[in-house]
Order: sequence, then C-alpha cells, then structure tokens
Amino acid sequence: MAASPSTTSVAGAGPLLSFSSSLSSPSRRVLLPLVRRSSGGAGRRAARIPAISAKIREIFMPALSSTMTEGKIVSWVKSEGDRLSKGESVVVVESDKADMDVETFYDGILAAIVVPAGESAPVGAPIGLLAETEDEVPLAKAQAQSQSQSQPAPVTQSPPSPPSVAAPSPPPPPPAPVATPVAVSEGPRKIVATPFAKKLAKQHKVDIGTVVGTGPYGRITPSDIEAAVGIQPKVPVSSPSPAVTPVPQSPAPSADTSAKAPAAALPPIPGSTVVPFTTMQAAVSKNMVESLSVPTFRVGYPVTTNALDALYEKVKPKGVTMTVLLAKAAAMALAKHPVVNASCKDGKSFTYNESINIAVAVAIDGGLITPVLQDADKLDIYLLSQRWKDLLKKSRAKQLQPNEYSSGTFTVSNLGMFGVDRFDAILPPGQGAIMAVGASKPTVVADADGFFSVKSKMLVNVTADHRIIYGADLAAFLQTFAKIVEDPESLTL
Repeated sequence: MAASPSTTSVAGAGPLLSFSSSLSSPSRRVLLPLVRRSSGGAGRRAARIPAISAKIREIFMPALSSTMTEGKIVSWVKSEGDRLSKGESVVVVESDKADMDVETFYDGILAAIVVPAGESAPVGAPIGLLAETEDEVPLAKAQAQSQSQSQPAPVTQSPPSPPSVAAPSPPPPPPAPVATPVAVSEGPRKIVATPFAKKLAKQHKVDIGTVVGTGPYGRITPSDIEAAVGIQPKVPVSSPSPAVTPVPQSPAPSADTSAKAPAAALPPIPGSTVVPFTTMQAAVSKNMVESLSVPTFRVGYPVTTNALDALYEKVKPKGVTMTVLLAKAAAMALAKHPVVNASCKDGKSFTYNESINIAVAVAIDGGLITPVLQDADKLDIYLLSQRWKDLLKKSRAKQLQPNEYSSGTFTVSNLGMFGVDRFDAILPPGQGAIMAVGASKPTVVADADGFFSVKSKMLVNVTADHRIIYGADLAAFLQTFAKIVEDPESLTL
C-alpha cells in the first residue's frame, strides 16, 4: 500500500519545495519480487523492505503566499539528470507577488521535469520528479510521461479519494485511461476549487474531496458540486430557448436579444489589443473583487504638517523618507488604538494582532505590491529606513519573501508625492483599515482669535471594515495620528 504523502515546507531564506514521501507506483511494482523472495519466516523483515527502499519523490508546486492558488515556472535552475543536494535551488517560481528561488529538501537526481518553464500549475500539483538513484530515473521518466499525457484531462487535478486512486495506480505505463489517475499524490493534497463551489459544497453537505473537477487544471466549479448532488444544470436548458426564439422574430424579441448579446460577445474596438493579466495583476484583481464583500466606510481628517516637514528636512540627509515617517506615526497611533490594527477573518469575531506591521503600497512594473515594515512601532526611524530601502530593492527585483509582503496588519498608501490632494483606498483582504495620504499643500487657516495664517495641511482618508471598526474608533485614531504628526519629536525617540 502507498504510504500517506507527507508534505514539508521550511521557512527561512526562501520557501522550500515540498516533497511527497510516498512510494510511487513503478517503485512499488519493482520491489514486490523482493518481498516474495524473502518468504521463509522473515515476513516481518520483508514487509519493511519497500518502506526503506527506492523512492521517487514528487516535487510539488509550493504555496508561496496565503493567496496563491497557482504558480508559473519562470525557469528551472537544474536540468534533468542533475544531481541535487539538500538546500540547492532547483526552480524559480512566479507567485502572485514575486519570483522566488525554490530549494530542495532532499538529496537525489532530478529525474524528470513535469511542468516546463513558462507553464503554470496549481499549488500542490507535481512539477518534477526526484529519484534517489540512477536506477530509478527510467521509472521516474515513465511516470512523468504518463502524468503529462493525463494533464489535459481535468480529472488529474481534482482530489479523488485515496482508495480509488491507489487501486488503478499499478498499471501506469499501458493505456491512457489508467495513466490519468497516476497523479496519485494529488489526491491528498490541496483541493483546488472556486470559492462559490466551496460554498455550495458546504450548503449541500458534499465532501468536496470526492468531487471530480472539470475546470482548468481540475479546478472544482459550482456545476461540479451541483452535478454531485443531482441538481440538473439550469443554464443549458433555459438559455437556448430565449437565445433561439428572439433571433428569428421581430422587434420585441430582438430587444431581448440586444440585452443579452453584449454579455455574450462585444465586437472588438478597431486597433485594440487584448493583453492577459500577469500572475501579479490577476492576484490584485482577485483581491480587489474580494474586498467588495466587506462593508467599509471612510473617514477623512486634515493634518497640519509644518512640524513634520521641518523634521523631514533634518533627517532626509540621513536616508529617512517621508514614507517611513508616516508609517512610524501610523504605527505609534495604532499602538494606542488596537482595534484599528485588528481584522475580521470569519465575519464572526475580532482578531487582535499583537504585532503592528505597516504595509506600504508600492507600484512596480506590471503590478502593485505591499512590502511590510514589521514591528514598525518598536523600531527607530533610521532602522526602519534601512529596512524600507531593502524592501524596495527586493520589490523591484520581485524577490520579496512571503512574510515580507503578506504579514501587514495596516496599510498606508501615499499618493501625495504625485501631487494628489485626496483619494480613497480599497481595503486589502484580511486587514481592518487602510490609510490614503494626500499631498501637503499651503492652506489659509484662522486661529481662535480670528487671525489668518498659512499652514501646510494634508488630507488623510482611512477606509475601514465596519464590522469591527466604528466611526468613533477611526475618529480617535486619526486625532492621535494628527497629534503625532503635528508634534513629531516622539518619532525620533
């Protein structure tokens, strides 16, 4: 019997590939004669032989961030036949945020590349095979060939139940129908399904692990769940009749057709070019759509910046940026208003974050990313500035580690540097609030005695999750933030 796959990931300098420790089908068939040969009273010893003998390990597509559902192979650092040592870089993977070198957690031989450079695969799908010895390389190549033959069929990516997968696995080399389930280790791994499909599965009490996906890369779709519970598809039945009836008929039905026709296919604008999203742009699009499900509200607050501008001129020669000063001020205000640093992940409870990690929105070539200044309330502005320079350099090279862009508890977006006086920011998923900072501009103000003067003011708008943060919470936070900015000596402590 195949051992249950175990997945291992290691945090540190870079995310490590996860390998399955289960025996592959070809290896298991080769080892069977050894068990039969040692039959004379050594049954217990013979039973252990397959567990410690030759293995072919599958290299999985790693999850490099909490939002990553699939990754693209940028390049293979190693070639087929190369011998690998534990900790060596094997492949460069483009996640939804960065390009990352992925290392091996085992010694062995890169026997076969299942997903070549330039192609994508879901998280948890096999992208290569690692053999322990030269003798296993042909077996691994045969397994890789059978997997590549079965790749077009969506069934290979769905998570079938382990018993049904284990049974057909012994005969992978012959026909294609048997080769389809050869991606044995995909069963117990990450289930790839659309959010609505998961919701339907929960509503109808369907074990999503037993559903066969028909979407791209075997992704489980809502129609797959409906089919599993016996619900007849409604769209194919109803849509043909309205579509067919209106077309041949006169004015009234034709009006109905015009309502549906644009959704089906709009004529292309002359000279236009369709450019598909990059992995990062697709992730940004997904996050923005998810944000629409959160009930948000916005509060604006004017802040006088004369003292902050003066401090900036003093510390600028030492490498301190205005972005760091604003992040530090926000972190100090959050320390006094922890609810604004909280988040709501399940719609039923608060999650209070012990750390104050300020994410800062940065536009880079082909997308948007939010490097995180971790523990910003505890570090001085000089150390924060050094870290910010390092984060910017990594961002532009697409070399950020997952914890450097996905650990934010509060976000600052500053368009003031471009002269924008005010704007609203969209709340990132998983956070409670985001601050939009406008430009500081000379403004005529009157004091309590009626005397007029000119002061520099900037408008700060905060978008917050109204499930956990209320208007009074934001008002108190913004008052504290304004006091820190207007008397910024505490920023230098």
